[in-house]
Order: sequence, then C-alpha cells, then structure tokens
Amino acid sequence: MKLATLIQDCALRHPDREVMVCGDRRLSFGLLNTNANRLADAYVARGMKKGDRIAMFLPNSAELIEAMCGVAKSGGIIVPIAVRLAAAEVAHILGDCSPWAVCYTPAQRDIVHSAIKQLENPLLVVFDGEAGEDEITFDQLMSEGRDIPPPPLSADEDNLMLGYTSGTTGRPKGALATNTALVLTGGFMNLAEWELTPKDRILATTPMAHRTGLGRVANAVCCGCTVVIMDKFDAVAAVDLIEKEKITVIGLVPTIARMLIPEIEKRPKALRSVRLMVATGEAFPVPVKKRLAAVVPNIGLYTFFAQTEAGFITGLRPHEQASHPESCGRAVPAVEVRIVDKDFNDVATDVVGEIICRCGPPGMMSMPEYWNNPAATQAAIHHGWLRTGDLGRMDADGYIYFVDRAKDMIVSGGLNIYSREVEDALEAHPAVNEAAVIPIPDEEFGESVFAYVTLYEGKDVKEQDLINHCRSLIASYKKPKFVRKIDTLPRNSTGKVVKMALRESALAETNGN
Repeated sequence: MKLATLIQDCALRHPDREVMVCGDRRLSFGLLNTNANRLADAYVARGMKKGDRIAMFLPNSAELIEAMCGVAKSGGIIVPIAVRLAAAEVAHILGDCSPWAVCYTPAQRDIVHSAIKQLENPLLVVFDGEAGEDEITFDQLMSEGRDIPPPPLSADEDNLMLGYTSGTTGRPKGALATNTALVLTGGFMNLAEWELTPKDRILATTPMAHRTGLGRVANAVCCGCTVVIMDKFDAVAAVDLIEKEKITVIGLVPTIARMLIPEIEKRPKALRSVRLMVATGEAFPVPVKKRLAAVVPNIGLYTFFAQTEAGFITGLRPHEQASHPESCGRAVPAVEVRIVDKDFNDVATDVVGEIICRCGPPGMMSMPEYWNNPAATQAAIHHGWLRTGDLGRMDADGYIYFVDRAKDMIVSGGLNIYSREVEDALEAHPAVNEAAVIPIPDEEFGESVFAYVTLYEGKDVKEQDLINHCRSLIASYKKPKFVRKIDTLPRNSTGKVVKMALRESALAETNGN
C-alpha cells in the first residue's frame, strides 16, 4: 500500500474535485497530483535518493501538503518538525536525521541556519518568501520539475515518515512510519470508524506537521473527501470556516474543544452541517463532553487513543460516550490490545498494567523501529508487541481506561511534554541542583507543568527567571506554569523521588485547578 498510488488514483477518478482548502488556496485532486509529480521529479533531479530525509519545519499551508505528497511519490522520508519547538530541539532533530533537504519559512530561517552548521550542505528550500544565499524558493523547486509520474516504489521501499517524539530521557526519538501504516490507518480504519464518504469535508484545526497531517491526506485520497486546513487556530475563525465551508467532520484535541465551546454556544446554527467531531491527544474530559452534548446534541463525538509510534489503537464511538464516558474505547477492529504486568503477563480484568498493542508485524501499523536507536527499539517492541508506556485497565466488556503515564508524560493542549526534558532544562540553570516535574489539572489545556527545584547552597533565583530560562531551551508550551523552591525532594528507600507526594502538595496549593 503506497500513499502515492492513492494520490494518482484519486486524480484519475476525481480530477476536478476539491481535495484541500487552506487560506485562499483551493486544490483539486488533479492539481495536487500534478504538483506532487513535479516536486518528486525536481527532488530526484537534484540528487535525492530513495530513503533520503526531507525535513519540513513549516506551519500549516497547502504548500506543506504538496511538499509532503511530492516526497511520498519520490520515495523519500518526510520529517515533520513543529514550528513551536525551540532551537536546541530543532538542532537535535536535524542532527539525528541528517536530512537531504530542509524546508522552512523566513520566520524559521535563523533557527535552521544555526542548526545546519553540523550538516553536510542540505538543500535549503524557503516557503512563502524570498530566497537568500544558498537557498531556493518552493516555487523555483516546483518550476524545475516535470509532470511525469515517478516509477512505482518497490515493496521494500515503505518508510514514509520520521516523526520525533520525546522519550523518558527528554531527548527526542525518531519513530518511523510506513506507507502501509499511514494508508491502513488514515485510508481505511478511519474511514470505517468515522464512516467517511466523498461528501465529507474535514476541518483540520491542529498542526499538520505530525503523523496526523498525513492521516488527513490519506483520508482524502482514499475516499475522495475534502480537507479544510486552518493555518492557525482561532475559535471565531473556526466557526466562521465551519459555516462557510459546510464542514461535516471536525478534527480536534480537547483543548481546541474547550476554546470552541463558548463560540459554539453563541451561534450553534453555524454548525448545522457538522455530523461528527473526532478527538485525540489526551483523555477527553467528561465535563467537556457533557457541555458539547448540551449545545450541539445532534453532533456525534468519536474519541480515540493514538500514538506516533503506534498509530490508531482504540476508539470510543458516539453511541458509547454516555455509557462509558471515562473510557478511551475498545480496540479498533484488527488491532490487538493487552494490559500486562512487568513480565508481560496479562493482568486480570480491571487490574492496572501497561497497555501494549499490535496490528500485524511492526511496520504494518506501529513503527518498525526508532531511527538510529536500536536500544530504544528493543525496549519498545517486545515479541512484536508495542509498549505504549501508558498504564491502564480493561473492563469485562473490553473498554480501556487510562490510569497514569508510565513515562511521566504530561499532555497539555494535546501536545506531549515529558517531565525529564523539563527537568533537564531546569537543572541546566546554574542555581538549580535538582528538579522534579509533575502534571497538574488545567481547565484550559487539560494539564500544565508544575516544577519543584532544590537550589545549590548560597544560590537563589526567581520563579519567572526559571520559567524564562526554560523557554530559551525548550518549546514555550513545555515550560513550567509554576516553579516552587523546596529544601529537599522526597525520596523512597531506593533513592527515587516520590512524585505522588509532590503531586499532592501541588494539588493542595492549586486546589486542583
């Protein structure tokens, strides 16, 4: 299964049908295919080889989708990079994946030029701006290519995307995703679960520089529907767009839902075309579900559990939201899910253990491996089963419930934050001896970061100075909301920090809000 084949097929079947809308650009399936062919031809003419990485450090745009589709056709590997990442994070990703090309806008130029000093002269492609020294523009690259379908990819040329996700050490790891996985999940499983048809118009409210972005492309080119992309999220603009474009399916995370609700409450009739909201990114709060159901009772809600490494794992369908509101759903058909103990034995019903999953061999849906990281791959894949790193329980009817995150992950606004990477940033400050980071509930973002620090003797530092220090090292959304100084961190008999005690203290201080 190749994404490139689906792009070509839709262009033949529906050449004039709209596939993508973003800002003032409206792309047909035929034009998307033509531009993807031209970009693939230009990549290869400039020396790109099968398996070469093309880093896309770009905001949402139609050009981003065209560039991704061109890579899919040429046999390259897409490396999406969120524009909110800090310079040090971008430098690590580029250094790890050694890209053949880097795509960015003038707003990201300084970060890219600093990061590529460690690389071997990658092709530099500027989107939405003028080219500088040693750069070419996206339009120039497009003009160099011919509208000639590239040769079919061989069966073993299946890697399509390299998505970076932080690990417990705080160092981003690159999880490979195959054509097969992206077509299976975005092109078939989503279609079946969400009952997508060519008449659907999907609103994408979150950054497309993730596996989700290619998932929406697969939705479109598999069933012939249209994806409408917001360049950046704004609640008023989103409701305007829903009404104008007659959106039928809204893709979001709970934080987006929270932001949308006040505007929906003002003008619920603007959503009269919508039949379904699909949400992932964090556990969907029951109060938000109830508020949505009250204001737009005719719109179904589908919440699901997915990971960069694993793909589409579980889903809670609209008719199950009322009966199992706290569940993340049952295993999606064809996916196997188990709850296991530390020795990988299945635990009893309603007993907490680690969630592991598989859908065929690694690479069929889950990642085949971490890029250049065999030790992490070995730790994550156990006899073909992917360890999610999340703790949960399964009831007698097969519904799965999250309990905690084994990897100390914080999910804020649908974005993953690992405690270790924030702790590393805090401990890089000359006044900080140790740091411990925990999640606390946040009404707007689901969770936010609360940090405790111990200081070196004779040193002192203000809370805001530490927050600003973190902002200089990691993405702004990862910085602590609160930092508290403490004499010593509580530890157990083995010397490990007892984070439960810290969480209780933080919740008492913030009253759980």
